[in-house]
Amino acid sequence: MMMITNKAIYFDMDGTIANLYGVNGWLDMIIARETTPYTNAIPMIKMNVLARLLNKLQRNGYTIGIVSWLPKNSTEEYDERVKVAKINWLKTHLKNVKFDEIKIVPYGTPKETVVRFPNGILFDDEEPNRTNWIGTAYDVDNIIEILKGVA
Repeated sequence: MMMITNKAIYFDMDGTIANLYGVNGWLDMIIARETTPYTNAIPMIKMNVLARLLNKLQRNGYTIGIVSWLPKNSTEEYDERVKVAKINWLKTHLKNVKFDEIKIVPYGTPKETVVRFPNGILFDDEEPNRTNWIGTAYDVDNIIEILKGVA
């Protein structure tokens, strides 16, 4: 049975909190099955501020999660390396956040179908993901301000 709650906040990674698309040559590297863009992506927001907000929200009963896609046209072996790279990125840039849920799923997977609380909040740079989300979805603008309003 799926629990319904809106006390959950999920983040996409690429283009939302990690500037994958700002890594010079990112697409060529992904086509070449390199993980460099995933490890070298710089944060798109102030991570220390985000970490404090997420920890406060968790103390207030929110589930905090990641729901991120793997690359298009990938292989099982490359997907595993990308998963490791994404998790290491989170451990590097949000090391003080203990995520309740991390879903790194095949490209194109409807994100609302793989998380425990699809009625929650989603931050995602892809408009179709926001449109299909069951709860409330936001673009990447003003993440900190929106979270301050929730907290």
